[in-house]
Amino acid sequence: MGESQGSPIVNPFDFDLPADRIAQRPTTNRTASRLLVVDDSQREIAFSQLEQVLYPGDLLVCNDSKVIPARLEGFKTTGGRVEILIERIIGNHCIWAQMRSRRPCRIGSLVIVDERFPLTVRGRVRDLFVLTVSNKFEIKDVIEHSGSVPLPPYIDRPAESEDISRYQTVYAKNSGSVAAPTAGLHFDQALINRLHQVGIKTAFITLHVGAGTFAPVRDTDISRHTLHSERYEISESTSEAIRATRKLGGRIIAVGTTSVRVLETAAAINSFIRPSVGETNIFIKPGFTFRVTQALITNFHLPRSTLMMLVCAFGGTERVKNAYRYAIDYGFRFYSYGDAMFIEPQR
Repeated sequence: MGESQGSPIVNPFDFDLPADRIAQRPTTNRTASRLLVVDDSQREIAFSQLEQVLYPGDLLVCNDSKVIPARLEGFKTTGGRVEILIERIIGNHCIWAQMRSRRPCRIGSLVIVDERFPLTVRGRVRDLFVLTVSNKFEIKDVIEHSGSVPLPPYIDRPAESEDISRYQTVYAKNSGSVAAPTAGLHFDQALINRLHQVGIKTAFITLHVGAGTFAPVRDTDISRHTLHSERYEISESTSEAIRATRKLGGRIIAVGTTSVRVLETAAAINSFIRPSVGETNIFIKPGFTFRVTQALITNFHLPRSTLMMLVCAFGGTERVKNAYRYAIDYGFRFYSYGDAMFIEPQR
């Protein structure tokens, strides 16, 4: 309706999901989740059987970002309650954050977190608020003392003690994410060790995931949608591991869409992956040419999300939608604490 011919529309990336398919809790063991394999055929295995779809010489590229306790509760000086979700930490005393309250917070006003930490609202960056803490404290003091696990909005319960460890990968190292890189939640150290023993290697990138990862694409023309920028880092050891793997004929397998975004951002800048630190707001959608990623491990994503579009770009829209229909029909668990897919690119 009123769109130019050939405009990419969001509708193909929509689907209906029964509420009981949304995983509210993690599986008892990390590797106990199910894995839907989408290659030349389609089949289901246990995630603990991951080596069945891997080969000696393959390289798993994982995101080692660590989730911070980014959810805060505070009060205005007038008494009104304020919910804060940190998007990014800027230095020792400043954050960019989403804020929710009955009435919008005014620039210059104070929000008191846990009756101890006064935060001053300094301004806005797009749809995020800029807040600073008194020089008497640092942001790390605020989140360590008063923050809680920032479970996604579709998990309909408060965060519990179990979430502190389970909404975190076993290899999480560099603090900065407000949402977990969820494909990595299925790995435990025993599985990683077993993969190493059969010649399947791991390497790590860092991308600090922002809360915008859950935002649906609302514009019917997806080319007008923009993503928040997220900070990433690729080390010398990882860039060397990627070069060596490609030289020897192994596959580069991204563990999660965050790893894809880092790899493809870096590849667009250089013909091969170099050590780098930077920002990315890359929006991968159907029609994108993948330069590095040769297979993908990923969870099931929200409808109309940029993550769903990335997966469709890699695996083929109809192929991925068929896999989602199968997953819904056969009781797979969706989203952060849900099951996973292993996808090879459509040939």
